[in-house]
Amino acid sequence: MMDPNHFLMIMLSRFELYQIFSTPDYGKRFSSETTQKDVVQQNNTLIEEMLYLIIMLVGERFNPGIGQVNATDEIKREIIHQLSIKPMAHSELVKSLPEDENKETGMESVIEEVAHFKKPGLTGRGMYELKPECAKEFNLYFYHFSRAEQSKAEEAQRKLKRQNKEDTALPPPVLPPFCPLFASLVNILQSDVMLCIMRTILQWAVEHNGYTWSESMLQRVLHLIGMALQEEKQHLENVMEEHIVTFTFTQKISKPGEAPNNSPSILAMLETLQNAPYLEVHKDTIRWILKTFNTIKKMRESSSVSPVAETEGTIMEENSRDKDKAERKRKAEIARLRREKIMAQMSEMQRHFIDENKELFQQTLELDVSTSAALDNSPMISDMTFTALGPAQTQVPKQRQFVTCILCQEEQEVRVESRAMVLAAFVQRSTVLSKNRSKFIQDPEKYDPLFMHPNLSCGTHTSSCGHIMHAHCWQRYFDSVQAKEQRRQQRLRLHTSYDVENGEFLCPLCECLSNTVIPLLFPPRNISNNRLNFSDQPNLIQWIRTISQQIKALQILRKEESIPNIVSSKNSENMGELQLPEGFRPDFHPKNPYSDSIKEMLTTFGTATYKVGLKVHPNEEDPRVPIMCWGSCAYTIQSIERILSDEDKPLFGPLPCRLDDCLRSLTRFAAAHWTVALLSVVQEHFCRLFASLVEGDNHEDLPCILDIDMFHLLVGLVLAFPALQCQDFSGISLETGDLHIFHLVTMAHIVQILLTSCTEENGMDQETPAGEEELAVLALYKTLRQYTGSALKEIPSGWHLWRNVRAGIMPFLKCSALFFHYLNGVPSPPEIQVSGTSHFEHLCNYLSLPNNLICLFQENNEIMTLLIKSWCQNTEVKRYLEGKRDAISYPRESNKLIDLPEDYSSLINQASNFSCPKSGGDKSRAPTLCLVCGTLLCSQSYCCQTELEGEDVGACTAHTYTCGSGVGIFLRVRECQVLFLAGKTKGCFYSPPYLDDYGETDQGLRRGNPLHLCKERFKKIQKLWHQHSITEEIGHAQEANQTLVGIDWQHL
Repeated sequence: MMDPNHFLMIMLSRFELYQIFSTPDYGKRFSSETTQKDVVQQNNTLIEEMLYLIIMLVGERFNPGIGQVNATDEIKREIIHQLSIKPMAHSELVKSLPEDENKETGMESVIEEVAHFKKPGLTGRGMYELKPECAKEFNLYFYHFSRAEQSKAEEAQRKLKRQNKEDTALPPPVLPPFCPLFASLVNILQSDVMLCIMRTILQWAVEHNGYTWSESMLQRVLHLIGMALQEEKQHLENVMEEHIVTFTFTQKISKPGEAPNNSPSILAMLETLQNAPYLEVHKDTIRWILKTFNTIKKMRESSSVSPVAETEGTIMEENSRDKDKAERKRKAEIARLRREKIMAQMSEMQRHFIDENKELFQQTLELDVSTSAALDNSPMISDMTFTALGPAQTQVPKQRQFVTCILCQEEQEVRVESRAMVLAAFVQRSTVLSKNRSKFIQDPEKYDPLFMHPNLSCGTHTSSCGHIMHAHCWQRYFDSVQAKEQRRQQRLRLHTSYDVENGEFLCPLCECLSNTVIPLLFPPRNISNNRLNFSDQPNLIQWIRTISQQIKALQILRKEESIPNIVSSKNSENMGELQLPEGFRPDFHPKNPYSDSIKEMLTTFGTATYKVGLKVHPNEEDPRVPIMCWGSCAYTIQSIERILSDEDKPLFGPLPCRLDDCLRSLTRFAAAHWTVALLSVVQEHFCRLFASLVEGDNHEDLPCILDIDMFHLLVGLVLAFPALQCQDFSGISLETGDLHIFHLVTMAHIVQILLTSCTEENGMDQETPAGEEELAVLALYKTLRQYTGSALKEIPSGWHLWRNVRAGIMPFLKCSALFFHYLNGVPSPPEIQVSGTSHFEHLCNYLSLPNNLICLFQENNEIMTLLIKSWCQNTEVKRYLEGKRDAISYPRESNKLIDLPEDYSSLINQASNFSCPKSGGDKSRAPTLCLVCGTLLCSQSYCCQTELEGEDVGACTAHTYTCGSGVGIFLRVRECQVLFLAGKTKGCFYSPPYLDDYGETDQGLRRGNPLHLCKERFKKIQKLWHQHSITEEIGHAQEANQTLVGIDWQHL
């Protein structure tokens, strides 16, 4: 075999480095010559590469035949080093490993020994993480690392060590022995030439000469020294008694250099470098080397194998260690004394300040004492009974609200007369709560949205990211976005993630998709409710009579105004009949309390809701604008209530800030919008809404009680009532009106539930003695049965009826509690803020309802008998009871996405049998499943394109408009890919809910592993749908990945 010194000399010659290491003053000479900087850097690179090659030659022995290893050890080492960079998914790890002649990696047989599998969460993939005990096998100079991978692995391993509070040294691992044929390779490490190279580089580092050495070079030398020490230690541990260890690296590095240089030993230089301030990164490695050296020295001393004599280097090491300890102790003592001195100075300054400001300090103490006493004497909030509405409504102290504009950073108080502050918002049409997707608006221009059907076929949902701006700052920002997009379209003609022509923009702070703004308002009821109200408020019967008289007077006046020039005998009779109710002044028009800026924003958001909700051109004077605003408020609250119920969360638990701000602002806006609408228009809406419950003289074509969503009706009546009440000076308060409206609608809803409930008898329940509620609801049911001509089934027991009423009315009560909470600002009772029971009694108390809801009918028996009779004798109610039509039963079940099979192969089989409906039985190339309704579509093909609003669109886009009001969730079966669509120009791909055994998706089915349904991921997609976050998700995806913007989504 070749002599190691000879081999290294050849290597130095090939790298053209012989002159450098044979020139004693190379470092000093070149450090002073700045003109040679490029030459020195080139030499440094060559030295680094040569050292790296030596590390490879001596260290890479994990091949059968070179080192005493097998193929399993080889693949283990590969996996360890790949996972040292970062945790990896199965597919990523397989790609990074070398393959054998059969295109296999052999990973599966060993992966469990070196890594833990971390299951995937709702996002991401299942990841393999390196076991902690395998980290010691990490080799910084692993030969399959690229430069970037080496850097990442080093950073990751050092970070891990810091987290575990270990030193950050990355010593070379213990290597397997060479096979006999290659055993002499290790002698390269202890050869004279190698020691000369090491000593020279360490000398350059000690002298700290400018360009003549690099940290990378020093790191490689330290690694080689560590390898040699590990090799010697391994020899000592494995040596037989009769053998002598010939590898004596420790002995050689302890000796100083020979004449004429007489340089210090390698060990002495390492001791010096250990305390060098400019080598902070390598200190832990040097300490590890010195510690290992001492360990080997002790091993040699304790054995009979050629003991190493005490040398000058060892003595220096011990002396240096003692000095280091003494120095550290001295510095710690100085630091302690300095801290004590500073603390004494601070105490003295505090005493001095208190002496100079005795009066101020005394006042502060007195204020603290009085405040704490006031808190102690005040009643605990938890002991209070909160009432959300009615004359007994809990009075909440007015609180000043200060907000900061995200664009100009100016802070401003929310006040009636101040400049408008607005929230970025997104309004969209929704069918998430729909029970009839086939129903959609045929002619938006003539559609009357006043009464929402209980099937909630299509609603208007409002959401917000919660970021606040000045109205004028937002207007400037939106104008700049418009100008920028106009320039962009002229240059590129590309879609963006938002459509400026439809008023869309991205929130300046979070880049959340928005298309309008909601004004921040002071509670509207606190503004308009300043008039004197009499203490004796009317009961429900008196209130209905008064309101009916006021409505009749208004209707007569409207008729007179519509025919002013025709004076007939009939007209004169009407004028004679018109006797205004006491205190009612229909000629009075209240002053709008809001500033011009706020009024403008009220109009802006109202118009945006109208435009999006009906898909018409904006028209702020359209009489349907207030209706759409009330409808959006009601539908959004219903959506939130459904989400909270489905997730079993408390109604007034800790809502996310953006949701809380959105609901508060939306409810206050809806309550204030009547101030910018025509008073007569809002009054007309109230008259028609009221007439649906209390029959008036004008028998208009109004829906029956079964065809009205009672919560939408409640919101409309409560928010339109101030337009009538503002002209009433008889002393009837707004709170009284709210309470009677709520009681009236609640009773109508109870009748609705009883008419549509499917009761089933259970013999066990007959034994239970009937309670007060059961007897009362049974009596009410018999009354309904009487007025429906015995069309209702006879039920002898009231237990089922009361159970149905309680269950059916709970969603309505929850929505009402949310609505009045945000409208009047009354805090919710602590009992409702925790999850658990149904909170029926607590909700009733909060909403001024008796726990026995049937008491409402008993207390108002006279008027309710007439109302129930009118409701039950409606033609449509009779048709329903005769089985000639359907009606929604309560409680409405929450909509869910379709049920998907556990095994993905079932979906593939289903899709393989699907033929294109328009091409004569040909198989569809891209079968796509709608996850909302389960329809299979032929996507991405010309055969199934249809025309929508004058444009050719694909099957999926067309389906979104009939199924989801423009929003769709699809599964592309052959690609195993979820597709989100919103409108014609927006879409993105989303991670599918099917995973393989390694927790990874397989989009495109390229790997071919069996896929199984991950229920948590599917629930997350369903949650996005319930939260109306599909469009927001698409916006974020398109902003993050601009290639998505260029896809023609309308053709899918």
